[in-house]
Amino acid sequence: MSRPPLPPFDAETAAIKTRVAEDAWNSRDPDKVALAYTPESQWRNRETFLQGREEIIAFLMRKWAREQDYRLIKEVWAFRENRIAVRFAYEWRDEQDQWFRSYGNENWEFDETGLMRRRIASINDVPIEARERLFHWPQGRRPDEHPGLSDLGL
Repeated sequence: MSRPPLPPFDAETAAIKTRVAEDAWNSRDPDKVALAYTPESQWRNRETFLQGREEIIAFLMRKWAREQDYRLIKEVWAFRENRIAVRFAYEWRDEQDQWFRSYGNENWEFDETGLMRRRIASINDVPIEARERLFHWPQGRRPDEHPGLSDLGL
């Protein structure tokens, strides 16, 4: 199974790969998201270390049970050969209706078939007021006309 675009990446293919990842995460479908990773993919997500699709799926199920009304924007920061670095922000609320904007960076490494074999994520959560939210599209894919991170000053 391959997941185009394939490495080596250029500016256009890195941007496409990043948008495809953003769209998958905004689906909030752990099974769909996990298919972008190798069966033995290694993750570091904050303080959590995972390996393999089953652990990724279980992690994402817990994540999205906690992070309600999740909406994410990713942007390419840098790319080279089979690696892409992205920055991102996402908004979500907890069970007490406290809103957060989470900011982070991810380093991705892909195999020759375009599957991600390594994901290293560093993330910080900032409490925000509901009136400070910037991501207002309906649940799911961010509309093409919605501003990206740089456009929003993030």
